[in-house]
Amino acid sequence: MNIPLPDVPEVRVVGLPQLTSGFDLVERLDLGMHLKVHGPLEPMTGERLAELAEAISLNGRGGAGFPFGRKLRAVAKASIRRGVRPVVVINGSEGEPACRKDTVLLNRAPHLILDGALLAAEALGARTLIVAVTRNSTEISVRSALAERGLSDRRGQPLRARVVRTPERMVSGEASAVIRAASGGPALPPGRRERAAESGVGGAPTLLSNAETYAQLAVAARTGARRYGNTGLPDEPGTVLLTLSGAVSRPMVIEVPTGVPLRYVLQLAGAPPLPQGVLTGGYHGNWISAHATHDAVVSRQSLAAAGGALGAGAILPIGPETCPLGESLRVANWLAAETAGQCGPCKLGLPAAAGGLSDVLNGGGPAALEALREVTLAVKGRGACKHPDGSARFLSSTLSTFTDDLAAHLLDGGCGRETFGVLPLPAPGYQDVEESIPSGEKLAVDWTLCRGHGLCADIVPELIRLGPDGYPALADAAVPMHLRGRAQRAVRRCPALALRIEQQAPDRPALPPGTGRKALGSGRS
Repeated sequence: MNIPLPDVPEVRVVGLPQLTSGFDLVERLDLGMHLKVHGPLEPMTGERLAELAEAISLNGRGGAGFPFGRKLRAVAKASIRRGVRPVVVINGSEGEPACRKDTVLLNRAPHLILDGALLAAEALGARTLIVAVTRNSTEISVRSALAERGLSDRRGQPLRARVVRTPERMVSGEASAVIRAASGGPALPPGRRERAAESGVGGAPTLLSNAETYAQLAVAARTGARRYGNTGLPDEPGTVLLTLSGAVSRPMVIEVPTGVPLRYVLQLAGAPPLPQGVLTGGYHGNWISAHATHDAVVSRQSLAAAGGALGAGAILPIGPETCPLGESLRVANWLAAETAGQCGPCKLGLPAAAGGLSDVLNGGGPAALEALREVTLAVKGRGACKHPDGSARFLSSTLSTFTDDLAAHLLDGGCGRETFGVLPLPAPGYQDVEESIPSGEKLAVDWTLCRGHGLCADIVPELIRLGPDGYPALADAAVPMHLRGRAQRAVRRCPALALRIEQQAPDRPALPPGTGRKALGSGRS
């Protein structure tokens, strides 16, 4: 039962809205309604803007949490030193299946994000603004918003603005992949670490932050640091956007002040009263136990102290009826298939790790667990991008959180529970804009023909590995569009004609998205 999240799920708020102001009035705030709700915005100098970001402790909301003020100063310094105009980039690429907060903002409040980005562009003297998006609905909304402001990529304008479409893939949202796509290359990490503040789009100093970060900056610029700090915790003021999915009755994006108990937020989404665990920070994040969930509050520091992570704001509980290791295996297979294929730890290590977890679940015993731990450890810190590290973190957290279930699988042959697929993954055939052809396919083996030649594992190791007996073991995942060509080549190259590609039955459609937003805890409706 995999039910992917809709582009724009139900949106709710605890307390008074800031980022979601006006959502109860209209479905999408055009420029006129945006100005009525939020009011005009005065420009700021670079120093004042950096001081504002530092006063409200504004960290990036895309996962890494880098201080925005420090990033702004670094771009300004590099621009002045090199005598080059900087570039401002809004990273709205949300390729993770469990995240929708930036998509919600770009679809429903695009001008609030543009306010923050244009404020930074004016302060830095930038002449180029780029908005990176992954979905059709988001691209349409952003292009409409740019047109409403009279912004385009035509020559001769004081500020040229354009939209860059990136594939709906995990690695495409990484900063280096977005910069590479904006520079005209593929939306993949370049395989080398470079500071965007020094050399980003076209080699120019680049200020890149995610959509929510710019929206928070626009709110703070209107209210001032003191009033902004009246909401939330003193050391992490303001609100955050969270995406709630997994074992919840009402998947949603919710705006909450920092400091709100995590258990209250889960209750609003209809999570189980006693979840087995809660995945925090998305599929590159960490699991926390039900006990830790009870004591944690919504903040970067509190979740880290509980062993979790705020990350990109994805919160996913699972209930007591499903196998947590089986749920994690589904995600591990998907993460392995999302590799950019540019380095060994990603291309070979992640499929091996997913296969190792499969071995543990299928009776491999302590030897399989030890092999899984070894390959997970070997992946860490050796990748060309952050995808291997994040995936290894997810696997390590799975093993350390669900120790009872792990023991049941190792010692008793299983935990006795099915895997229901409550953690959202893309539906078969989800669109990849680089190819725009639905896949909806899986690899299958005719075991009466297979002779264990192993060529298939060499051609597409992201989906096939050789088991201990020398025969192929297939990942239980759909063939992603970016691997479809190699999967077809593996089928053609099979000497025994044992490998084939089968069409998957389509999943059930997603639950109808809620379009309204009620103000909870504020006495408003």
